[in-house]
Amino acid sequence: MTTTAPPRRNIPAALLVPSPTSSPAPEAEPAPPVRRVPLVISGLLAVALTAYVWSAHGAKPGTLLLLGLGLGLALFHSRFGFTSAWRQLVAVGNGQGLRAHALLLGTTATLFALVIGSGTGLFGSVPAPSAGPLGVGLLVGAFVFAVGMQLGGACASGTLFAVGSGQSSIVLTLGGFIVGSTVAAWQFDLWKDLPALDPVLLSDHVGWFGSWALTIAVLGLIVLVSRRVQARRNPPPISTPPSARGVARVLRGSWPLVAGALALAVLGAGVLLVSGGPWGVTSAFSLWGSRVVDALGGNPANWSFWRQPGNAEMFAGPVLKDKNSLTDIGIMIGAAVAASLGGTWALHRGIPGRTAVAAVLGGVLMGIGARLAGGCNIGAYLAGIASGSLHGWIWGATALLGTWAGIRLRPLFALGNPKPGDGIC
Repeated sequence: MTTTAPPRRNIPAALLVPSPTSSPAPEAEPAPPVRRVPLVISGLLAVALTAYVWSAHGAKPGTLLLLGLGLGLALFHSRFGFTSAWRQLVAVGNGQGLRAHALLLGTTATLFALVIGSGTGLFGSVPAPSAGPLGVGLLVGAFVFAVGMQLGGACASGTLFAVGSGQSSIVLTLGGFIVGSTVAAWQFDLWKDLPALDPVLLSDHVGWFGSWALTIAVLGLIVLVSRRVQARRNPPPISTPPSARGVARVLRGSWPLVAGALALAVLGAGVLLVSGGPWGVTSAFSLWGSRVVDALGGNPANWSFWRQPGNAEMFAGPVLKDKNSLTDIGIMIGAAVAASLGGTWALHRGIPGRTAVAAVLGGVLMGIGARLAGGCNIGAYLAGIASGSLHGWIWGATALLGTWAGIRLRPLFALGNPKPGDGIC
């Protein structure tokens, strides 16, 4: 016996509008063959460097390098980033990437509250939240950083995993990033005394549970608003990268953003447990650039920036013992392994002139902006919000304004503005 579907004329029209996440994304193409040569090189490099760091500097730096390798794998497989996520939101109203940020932020905030609230640490580390001053440097730095993201084509973490996966233009972005970070360190005296208020940590006022609850509530509100905006603008679904099927998807496929967010949160909490500080990226770029200046005959050890408490010890110590250097290097190698397994590792040649200029300029702006703001999309935005610090929220809101400005500058460098269907990372 056949049945007839009930009539729909009594159903409210609003309920017939597809939800922002109901439209299926285009099916992913099968993953190409494994790139064996890059896989062997990156795999051997990962093993050799981990063995060296472990034997020369101990278990703590060795563990941080391993966490960096894991971050690189997770970032690449999920294509998890910030640049296109914000660009998609601002330009076409697609909030899928922003909702993935909310999941990452909320999960990280939960783990941070447990770790920092309980005082649990490994290797003698005492976990501490990330809190930054609220002032002109934060506002200008976050805005400039976001403009740089849109010109350079990647955020701080995105730059690292894109370089690891062989994207040549992003190598230029990384070079500019290091130059900008080094220039900002060199000119520290010009911006160190910009007007600012003291950091504000929610946990100092409402405790760790209250800080966590407020953070989750605001993130939940952001998710709801992003869904409303997306439902109104109704952008098409985002395309899916090539991917293996079944169990092979874990190592050779494209992960859902949800899986990427959860993996990154756990690994980021691991960095906090091991080192005592949240995951960061950009301070390492200042260190690398200053070491180059030192090797060329300069004297960066006398710069005011490197005479600050904590910075002097960082500059004097081995690069392969520095927390952020270890995780940054690990991300690039881990992404190379992941891209090789996925068959997508490739060097892109023939970069257009204006694209190259935009990449370098964007990197320089991100380097300067990160130093002015006291961090990037990881060290300020992710770590700040997860720590219950007001500066993380201000960084994120200001970065959205910078994204709006950056989108309007992209055509000057022959960079296409986003269209529905762009990737998230």
